Amino acid sequence: MAPVDDATRHSDILEINVKSCQERMPPRLRLAVACLAAVLCLAGGATHAAPTVLKVAILENSPPMAYRDADGRLTGFSVEIARALCQEMQVHCEFQVIFLERVIDALVGGEVDIAAVSLLDTPERRARIIFAKPYFRSISLWFARPGVMPGDQGVRVATVKGSAQERYVRQQGWDTVAVATNGDLGKPLVAGVAQAAIVPMNTALNLVKDPEFRRLGFDSTVMKVPELVGNASFGISPHRPELKESVDSALERIQRNGVYERINTQFLPFRVH
Repeated sequence: MAPVDDATRHSDILEINVKSCQERMPPRLRLAVACLAAVLCLAGGATHAAPTVLKVAILENSPPMAYRDADGRLTGFSVEIARALCQEMQVHCEFQVIFLERVIDALVGGEVDIAAVSLLDTPERRARIIFAKPYFRSISLWFARPGVMPGDQGVRVATVKGSAQERYVRQQGWDTVAVATNGDLGKPLVAGVAQAAIVPMNTALNLVKDPEFRRLGFDSTVMKVPELVGNASFGISPHRPELKESVDSALERIQRNGVYERINTQFLPFRVH
């Protein structure tokens, strides 16, 4: 027979004493004690409940919005905003790297709860997912050699798969060379596979740092079309509609307490909100 430790022996003695006392109580008092014990048990269980965990989708190769630093740590403007929101909401967030083209389907399918990605609010997307409060305003730039204009015959346009920019190019009937990530947008241009690109404003900051891209001598022009200008927001799964209020409130708080401003200054050379 296994030895009985002191803690078990004391627990058994206490249980016997409690039962003995209950047997001598009037029925009504005995019921009240039983109810109180049940409440205390539930309260004790709540103390040890697992913390709320949210699955958050992020991009990996989209500097300065999302990328890995020299140590391999995921960071960037959107990533750090997501971390700040999770801290403000007092929840544990598990980051899941994803390609932009899969973001909407992942939200709709419940694979992730939040997409910490700068999504332009389009009617097609709004019909499928919930948009959090905008966290910055975005524009898109046309990059090409001087004199090469949008819609020119024979011009292939580089875009990111799943982006509002790719959708716009396809709607116009233009040829597109779609790449997997924002960080890849310069590759088809340098290789001569594409003759132009439509690039989100913040991605353009990183693109112009590439010496090979700068040697192309491309000009940039703001695309003044409604589909490519507007508020950018995080996406929320339609399976978790209650998260919108929490995310929106947390965003307002980090904008008031200076955390948003600090992250903005760390990753971007201008104010985006």
